[in-house]
Amino acid sequence: MNDPLIILCPPRSFSSVVSTIIGEHPQLYGFPELHLFGGDTVDQIIKREAKAGNPAPAGLLRTLAQEHDGIQSTKTILKASIWLNERRHWSTKKLMDYLLELISPRIGVEKSPNTSRNKRFLERAYAMFPKAYYLHLTRHPVSSRKSIQEFWEQKKEKKQRKMTSIKTGLDGMFLWYYMHNNILEFTQSLPTGQTIRVKGEDILSEPEVYLPQLAQWLGLRIDAEAIEAMMHPENSSYAYVGPSPARGGNDPKFMRNPKMRRGKVKEPSLKYFLEHQDLKWVSEEIKEILPESTFELISEQNFAEEITKMANLMGYY
Repeated sequence: MNDPLIILCPPRSFSSVVSTIIGEHPQLYGFPELHLFGGDTVDQIIKREAKAGNPAPAGLLRTLAQEHDGIQSTKTILKASIWLNERRHWSTKKLMDYLLELISPRIGVEKSPNTSRNKRFLERAYAMFPKAYYLHLTRHPVSSRKSIQEFWEQKKEKKQRKMTSIKTGLDGMFLWYYMHNNILEFTQSLPTGQTIRVKGEDILSEPEVYLPQLAQWLGLRIDAEAIEAMMHPENSSYAYVGPSPARGGNDPKFMRNPKMRRGKVKEPSLKYFLEHQDLKWVSEEIKEILPESTFELISEQNFAEEITKMANLMGYY
C-alpha cells in the first residue's frame, strides 16, 4: 500500500478537473471527495454529513460502491451506506488505509477542499500520512472569488441547503486568503520535495508541459501513453453525476462536461479588481462568529495589500 497524493486547495480551484486529470495516470487512482480528514472516526464523518441531510460523503459512498461491486447504482450505494454504518467505530485512518489497499498498487489521489478549511484537518492528514505527497493547487483570486460567489448564489436559489450567516457575510476572496494561508503555513513545515505548488491555470493551459513534471515529481512514468491517459478525465468512474443518494463527489459543472477543454485559461487583473471594487470583506456579524485568531491574519485596512502579496507569491498579478 502506497501513501496518497493529497491535493490542498480552497473550493472552486479547478480541483475536480485537475485531480481527475492527475488521477487518470496509469499508476494513480483519482478518488472523488472523501472528506475523511474532517474527523477522527467514521461516526464523526457520518454525523457531520447528516447535518447537511446526507447519509455520508457522496464521494466516499461512490468509491465504496465502485470498488466493492464494480458499479455505481442506487442499489450499490445503499449497500455501501450499510457497510459504512456497520463500521462507524472505525478510525478514519483505518478507513483510508482500507481504501488505499483496495486500489493498490496504484497511488490514491485525494482532493477534498474541506481539508484546508481547518488547521486541525491539515494536521490530521499529516498525522495519518506523514510521508504523503502534498500538492498545493491555486487559482487566481479574482476568478476564484467569482466562482465561489456564483456557487453560493446557486445554492441559495435552488434551496439545496440553508445558507449560513457565515456564507452570506463573508466575501469569497477572504475565504481564498484564509484557506491558502492555512495551506502555506502547513506546507512550509514539510521537507523539500514532499510538497509542490502549481497553478491550476498552468495545468489546464499547457498540460503537455506540466503533467510530465508532476509525474516526474511523484516518481511515475512519463512516457507518451501515460501522459495521454491523463488527458482524458472523462474516463474516470467519478467524472459523472452519481446515482441517488450520492450524486456528488466532484464539482457539478465538471461532472456535466468532464472532457478536457484545450486552450489558454485567462487570468484577470488583480490590480484592476482591487482598484475598482469597494467591498465589505467581512460583516460585523461574522466577526462575532469566527474565531478571533482569524482576524489576527489580516485587517480590512490592509486586506488589498495582503491579498496582493499572497497572490504575487503564487504568480498572480
